Amino acid sequence: MNYRIYLCTVLVFVVYACAPTFYEKTYEFNKALAEGNYDQAAVMMEASDKMASGRLEFLYYVNSGMVASLQEKFDYSNQMFQKADIFIEDHKKNVLEEGGALLLNPNLSTYGGEDHEKLMVNYFKALNYLELKQYNEAIVECKRMNLALNRLSEKYSSEKKYKRDAFIHVMMGIIYEANKDPNNAFIAYRNALDIYQNDYARLFKMTVPQQLKYDIVRTAQETGLWDDAKKYAKEFGIELPKEDNYANLVLLWNNGMSPVKAEWGLNFAIIEGKNGWVTFVNKDFGLSFPYYVGNDKLSVTWIRAVFPKYVERKSFYTRATVDDGGTQYPLSFAQDINAISFKVLEERMLLEFSKTLLRVALKQSVAAKVSQENEGWGAALSILGSATESADTRSWQSLPKDILYTRVPIKEGQKTIELELTNIKGGKEKRTIELPQVYKGETIVLPYYTLSSFDAAAHHF
Repeated sequence: MNYRIYLCTVLVFVVYACAPTFYEKTYEFNKALAEGNYDQAAVMMEASDKMASGRLEFLYYVNSGMVASLQEKFDYSNQMFQKADIFIEDHKKNVLEEGGALLLNPNLSTYGGEDHEKLMVNYFKALNYLELKQYNEAIVECKRMNLALNRLSEKYSSEKKYKRDAFIHVMMGIIYEANKDPNNAFIAYRNALDIYQNDYARLFKMTVPQQLKYDIVRTAQETGLWDDAKKYAKEFGIELPKEDNYANLVLLWNNGMSPVKAEWGLNFAIIEGKNGWVTFVNKDFGLSFPYYVGNDKLSVTWIRAVFPKYVERKSFYTRATVDDGGTQYPLSFAQDINAISFKVLEERMLLEFSKTLLRVALKQSVAAKVSQENEGWGAALSILGSATESADTRSWQSLPKDILYTRVPIKEGQKTIELELTNIKGGKEKRTIELPQVYKGETIVLPYYTLSSFDAAAHHF
């Protein structure tokens, strides 16, 4: 490549690389969500509709879908989530984009979504269908969840990877129950139990949700699997439930806001080897990456590389209990999106290291070639190459931090329930939740959102 052309290209992206992180760019949108200003957030999404045909297409669809659902525009919300779903199915890496990302900046590629973000598309679509009481469509979404989980399992062979999602199986069980199918519900709950006891216990130090234990025993009993019902009741230390004619409310609490990505950097010493090889070494972390430079002698002895990292946003509310006429129903912790986010990024950090250092090495190799003709131009390219280094900090930031749930028996004609929230300071707040019309034997699924957070992430940028 002609070094003057390369220099001009690099100069174009200096401003781009020095731009704020994705979270800083979208701070006002995040703030509107946290404060419950959903209409304002919707206006912001409408104003950024150009994202729908650019590198942020996935994020435009999922954020638009999330905001519309919060506004109770469930049909429009699912139109957006459906577009996100199609994007996931059709997304193929663009060779030109990937080349630019490798040579200049990772933000030049189209954002395809993290593994857990793709699964959450199915979750919110299913929630919308349940709100609309379109149970057949929700069942179809169940099957799509299962296909997505199968793809995730096939993607990884290591047992240490996040490749099975317990909560998605819980959600499938809830949907099957809403569709009066206790047999498939029991199978889904049993699958969730296995994943909580194995994968989630090992990867996230999570225990089995208490509500899931009751769900397994109850659906085993309803299906006529009495031996299984007794076995699990004994294992969990709970009593077999008595049959009743109440309706059931499943309350899904989407709490807090998911972590956001920031940058962090490491210094690497450049150790010259033989036959045109150099090695990037960081002794503190025990990292060593060889790279072939041929006859080009790099003009620097160390480099600084930057990588993405997640920053947690503390939830303002920490616990919740439904109080229904003096009977308490605590919400069970079922999904830790915060922990999963950190784990997913950790799993591909070695790849991030390799790609980033390859990009840095390519820039410095070009600078070394230019130095042979013009030392000043070469030094300028070396400096500018470093200046354009930036980590990919894009993510689906409107996701909740965690999801909890409980099941409450509801009398026919009951219009409200009381939710008691405990905040991070120990204070308690009462919220009244209005119920739709319910009938005996019916299962109603309601999401409840508290996206408030102590925005600790803002102080890390």
